[in-house]
Amino acid sequence: MGKLELTLRVNGTDYPVVVDPGTTLLEVLRGQLDFTGVKQGCDGTGECGACTVLLDGKSVNSCLVLAMNAVGKEITTIEGLAKGTELNPLQKAFMDYGAVQCGFCTPGMILAAKGLLDEDPELTREDIKDGLRGNLCRCTGYVKIIDAVEHVAHEMSAGGKEK
Repeated sequence: MGKLELTLRVNGTDYPVVVDPGTTLLEVLRGQLDFTGVKQGCDGTGECGACTVLLDGKSVNSCLVLAMNAVGKEITTIEGLAKGTELNPLQKAFMDYGAVQCGFCTPGMILAAKGLLDEDPELTREDIKDGLRGNLCRCTGYVKIIDAVEHVAHEMSAGGKEK
Protein backbone atom coordinates (compact mmCIF):
# COMPACT_ATOMS: atom_id res chain seq x y z
CA MET A 1 0.00 0.00 0.00
CA GLY A 2 1.35 3.42 -0.93
CA LYS A 3 1.26 6.79 0.73
CA LEU A 4 -2.03 8.18 2.03
CA GLU A 5 -3.17 11.76 1.60
CA LEU A 6 -5.12 12.77 4.70
CA THR A 7 -6.54 15.89 6.25
CA LEU A 8 -6.27 16.13 10.02
CA ARG A 9 -8.15 18.73 12.05
CA VAL A 10 -5.82 19.90 14.82
CA ASN A 11 -6.79 22.66 17.24
CA GLY A 12 -9.52 23.83 14.88
CA THR A 13 -7.37 23.99 11.73
CA ASP A 14 -7.26 21.48 8.86
CA TYR A 15 -3.82 20.18 7.86
CA PRO A 16 -3.19 18.12 4.72
CA VAL A 17 -0.56 15.43 5.32
CA VAL A 18 0.94 12.54 3.39
CA VAL A 19 1.71 9.45 5.45
CA ASP A 20 2.50 5.77 5.24
CA PRO A 21 -0.40 3.57 6.41
CA GLY A 22 1.41 2.68 9.66
CA THR A 23 2.24 6.25 10.65
CA THR A 24 1.04 7.16 14.12
CA LEU A 25 -0.76 10.32 15.07
CA LEU A 26 2.22 11.17 17.31
CA GLU A 27 4.61 10.98 14.36
CA VAL A 28 2.43 13.32 12.29
CA LEU A 29 1.68 15.82 15.05
CA ARG A 30 5.25 16.13 16.26
CA GLY A 31 7.29 15.29 13.16
CA GLN A 32 5.28 16.79 10.32
CA LEU A 33 3.09 19.45 11.90
CA ASP A 34 5.57 20.60 14.59
CA PHE A 35 3.23 20.35 17.57
CA THR A 36 6.15 19.83 19.94
CA GLY A 37 3.96 19.75 23.05
CA VAL A 38 3.16 16.20 22.01
CA LYS A 39 6.09 14.28 23.48
CA GLN A 40 7.52 10.88 22.61
CA GLY A 41 8.53 9.06 25.74
CA CYS A 42 7.98 5.32 25.61
CA ASP A 43 8.65 4.50 21.95
CA GLY A 44 5.07 3.71 21.06
CA THR A 45 4.04 1.33 23.79
CA GLY A 46 1.42 3.62 25.35
CA GLU A 47 2.97 3.35 28.80
CA CYS A 48 4.00 6.93 29.63
CA GLY A 49 1.20 9.27 28.52
CA ALA A 50 3.61 11.97 27.30
CA CYS A 51 1.95 11.92 23.88
CA THR A 52 -1.61 12.33 25.22
CA VAL A 53 -3.94 14.41 23.05
CA LEU A 54 -7.70 14.77 22.98
CA LEU A 55 -9.45 13.01 20.13
CA ASP A 56 -13.04 14.22 19.95
CA GLY A 57 -12.65 15.27 23.58
CA LYS A 58 -11.34 11.94 24.88
CA SER A 59 -7.74 11.57 25.99
CA VAL A 60 -5.73 9.09 23.93
CA ASN A 61 -2.09 8.12 23.60
CA SER A 62 -1.27 9.43 20.14
CA CYS A 63 1.52 6.84 19.81
CA LEU A 64 -1.18 4.14 19.73
CA VAL A 65 -3.48 5.82 17.18
CA LEU A 66 -2.81 5.56 13.48
CA ALA A 67 -2.98 8.93 11.77
CA MET A 68 -5.51 7.60 9.28
CA ASN A 69 -7.83 6.71 12.17
CA ALA A 70 -7.92 10.36 13.28
CA VAL A 71 -9.39 11.63 10.02
CA GLY A 72 -12.74 13.33 10.61
CA LYS A 73 -12.05 13.83 14.31
CA GLU A 74 -11.07 16.90 16.27
CA ILE A 75 -7.54 16.59 17.64
CA THR A 76 -6.57 18.89 20.50
CA THR A 77 -2.97 19.32 21.57
CA ILE A 78 -1.63 21.41 24.45
CA GLU A 79 -1.02 24.19 21.92
CA GLY A 80 -4.78 24.36 21.32
CA LEU A 81 -5.93 24.84 24.92
CA ALA A 82 -5.11 28.50 25.52
CA LYS A 83 -7.34 31.15 24.00
CA GLY A 84 -4.78 33.60 22.66
CA THR A 85 -2.78 34.66 25.71
CA GLU A 86 -5.43 33.42 28.17
CA LEU A 87 -4.38 30.09 29.62
CA ASN A 88 -6.82 27.27 30.11
CA PRO A 89 -7.66 26.91 33.84
CA LEU A 90 -5.69 23.65 33.99
CA GLN A 91 -2.61 25.30 32.49
CA LYS A 92 -2.90 28.12 35.00
CA ALA A 93 -3.42 25.74 37.93
CA PHE A 94 -0.37 23.70 36.93
CA MET A 95 1.69 26.88 37.03
CA ASP A 96 0.12 28.16 40.26
CA TYR A 97 0.61 24.84 42.05
CA GLY A 98 4.15 24.24 40.82
CA ALA A 99 3.03 21.12 38.98
CA VAL A 100 5.23 21.69 35.94
CA GLN A 101 8.69 20.72 37.25
CA CYS A 102 10.77 19.67 34.21
CA GLY A 103 7.72 20.03 31.95
CA PHE A 104 8.13 16.87 29.90
CA CYS A 105 4.97 15.17 31.19
CA THR A 106 2.99 18.40 31.62
CA PRO A 107 1.19 18.56 28.25
CA GLY A 108 0.05 14.94 28.51
CA MET A 109 -0.98 15.36 32.14
CA ILE A 110 -2.99 18.49 31.37
CA LEU A 111 -4.78 16.89 28.42
CA ALA A 112 -5.50 13.70 30.36
CA ALA A 113 -6.89 15.85 33.19
CA LYS A 114 -8.99 17.86 30.75
CA GLY A 115 -10.46 14.65 29.35
CA LEU A 116 -11.30 13.54 32.90
CA LEU A 117 -12.86 16.86 33.89
CA ASP A 118 -14.87 17.07 30.68
CA GLU A 119 -16.35 13.65 31.50
CA ASP A 120 -17.03 14.43 35.16
CA PRO A 121 -16.11 17.74 36.80
CA GLU A 122 -16.95 16.42 40.26
CA LEU A 123 -13.87 14.25 40.61
CA THR A 124 -12.54 13.12 43.95
CA ARG A 125 -8.81 13.04 44.65
CA GLU A 126 -8.92 9.25 44.16
CA ASP A 127 -10.71 9.70 40.81
CA ILE A 128 -7.94 12.05 39.71
CA LYS A 129 -5.20 9.63 40.80
CA ASP A 130 -6.92 6.80 39.00
CA GLY A 131 -7.59 8.85 35.86
CA LEU A 132 -3.99 10.02 35.56
CA ARG A 133 -2.52 6.58 36.27
CA GLY A 134 -1.39 6.17 32.64
CA ASN A 135 0.62 9.40 32.68
CA LEU A 136 4.07 9.12 34.20
CA CYS A 137 6.05 11.93 35.83
CA ARG A 138 9.75 11.15 36.11
CA CYS A 139 10.19 14.03 38.59
CA THR A 140 7.62 12.37 40.86
CA GLY A 141 5.58 15.55 41.01
CA TYR A 142 2.30 13.73 41.43
CA VAL A 143 1.16 15.52 44.59
CA LYS A 144 1.33 18.96 42.97
CA ILE A 145 -0.23 17.66 39.76
CA ILE A 146 -3.13 16.11 41.64
CA ASP A 147 -3.51 19.30 43.73
CA ALA A 148 -3.73 21.40 40.55
CA VAL A 149 -6.36 19.15 38.95
CA GLU A 150 -8.30 18.94 42.21
CA HIS A 151 -8.33 22.77 42.40
CA VAL A 152 -9.85 23.04 38.91
CA ALA A 153 -12.37 20.28 39.71
CA HIS A 154 -13.46 22.17 42.84
CA GLU A 155 -13.80 25.42 40.87
CA MET A 156 -15.88 23.66 38.22
CA SER A 157 -18.18 21.96 40.70
CA ALA A 158 -18.60 25.28 42.53
CA GLY A 159 -20.09 26.76 39.37
CA GLY A 160 -17.03 27.93 37.46
CA LYS A 161 -16.56 26.66 33.95
CA GLU A 162 -13.37 25.13 32.59
CA LYS A 163 -13.18 25.54 28.84
